[in-house]
Amino acid sequence: MEFGQTRRLNVPLLHVWEALNDAQVLQRCLPGCESMTETAPYAYDVQMTAAIGPVKAKFRGILRLTDIVVMRSYTVQFEGQGGPAGFAKGSAEVALESEDAAATLLRYTARATVGGKLAQLGSRLVGAAAEKVAADFFVRLDAALAERHPPDTIEPE
Repeated sequence: MEFGQTRRLNVPLLHVWEALNDAQVLQRCLPGCESMTETAPYAYDVQMTAAIGPVKAKFRGILRLTDIVVMRSYTVQFEGQGGPAGFAKGSAEVALESEDAAATLLRYTARATVGGKLAQLGSRLVGAAAEKVAADFFVRLDAALAERHPPDTIEPE
């Protein structure tokens, strides 16, 4: 399955890039992520819980950031095993563009494959779950960016 979206983030590109390269921010923003431990530069052991329809599984896997073009783009790759529930494998190509001094456009295209019991659920259900994870990630990223870089408040005159 493949899906993507363009998001407008109301912070400068530098702040978005820093957040997307901070393991603590990524762990906090990734729904169900229980731990994220750096094993090498841009590589992490990840443990997370995911629910897809009636199947809830704990996944243990590897997340890597590859094809890095500083301040412009990278690819996130994930491979994880969920025991009897099966496996998940995917990638997301992420591109950033400065819209203006105070906003950044983030575009992503994600691809995912599942196997085992998860594959038996059907691509529509798996796709909907993957899109929900992405949507939740961005809600959390917006909150993390606002917390790290609060918008300037304008005093009334």
